[in-house]
Amino acid sequence: MRPENEAAMAEMVKTAAGPLRVIGGGTRDIGAPVEGETLSTAKMSGVSLYEPGALTIVAGAGTPLAEIEAVLAAEEQRLAFEPMDHRPLLGTSGEPTIGGVVAANVSGPRRIQVGSCRDSLLGVRFVDGAGRVLKNGGRVMKNVTGYDLVKLMAGSWGTLGVLSEVSLKVQAIPEASACVLLNGLDDVAAVNAMSMALGSPYDITGAAHAPVGVDGHPVTMIRIEGLEASVAYRAEKLKALFAKTGAEVLVERTPEKLTAGWKWVRDAELMQGGAGDVWRYSLKPSDAPQVVADIQEQHPEIKVLYDWGGGLVWVEAPAGTDLRRSEFAGHATLVRASNATRRAVPAFQPEPAPLVTISKGLRAKFDPRGILNPGLMG
Repeated sequence: MRPENEAAMAEMVKTAAGPLRVIGGGTRDIGAPVEGETLSTAKMSGVSLYEPGALTIVAGAGTPLAEIEAVLAAEEQRLAFEPMDHRPLLGTSGEPTIGGVVAANVSGPRRIQVGSCRDSLLGVRFVDGAGRVLKNGGRVMKNVTGYDLVKLMAGSWGTLGVLSEVSLKVQAIPEASACVLLNGLDDVAAVNAMSMALGSPYDITGAAHAPVGVDGHPVTMIRIEGLEASVAYRAEKLKALFAKTGAEVLVERTPEKLTAGWKWVRDAELMQGGAGDVWRYSLKPSDAPQVVADIQEQHPEIKVLYDWGGGLVWVEAPAGTDLRRSEFAGHATLVRASNATRRAVPAFQPEPAPLVTISKGLRAKFDPRGILNPGLMG
């Protein structure tokens, strides 16, 4: 089913005889496989409002992400939260949609400065599991009472409603950027260096570490963006700050290399094309090196990439390995695995009992028949 407008989608959901597999472009096949008739928002496409001066864009949920980015780039603007392209990692095809980005709350390296997709979301329109059209928020940031459906829909993976339209705040593309590179740090030293940078006054927009970089050696990446004079000043200050780490410190300013380097981090290119399962950990940066060390003790062959200053860790492990952990304060998500593994191993970290109760209550409220992506999130 591929409705062309919100009313048609509402009727399809209302009259559905069984479960629906809700997708946008079908590029983020994550979570337990959903058995049901496919409902795609891909035809609900197009930018309905763009106000560059107000830093606001409104678009149909099925609008290709590439179209959104092209419209913004023409006005030297961008989506601040730097959404990942999952296709190379997951081996999927098609076009990522802005609704899919919101539904999965997809957020890249710049999250440490501007927040996640959820934090850029101003308003939503969606159809719930009963076929009702609901809307929340608008075109400006404001506080709300009752359900904050805008925040609720981001990261709900289509289990509470099918998005039909989203409204987002956007950001001007900065004049200049630079990446301070620290070569040769181990994981603990790298996380300490990233924490030092993030705690500095130098307005960091990216902080990542690869124990094995593209040249086979450890590299830590610290990004700064802004006005040319400010970027140059902050780069020198960071070089001085990192002198005490004992690492080789370099500054990269070539635009093409900067774009390629942060895309390598954003899209977890280190793990693309591999045969192993890919896990994504969200945790305290100070816990990250020990969590990785514990996994390496059991699986020395794993590949690892740290982002968000160590708050996000990508791990590629042998296929079929359950890497959910209960002894750390954080979440583990199974991003890539075979269908058999995805059926056997819950993709999302088990919730504490109080959150389970809340989640069940929300699903009963917005999807009383349990037909929207049933079982996807466990």
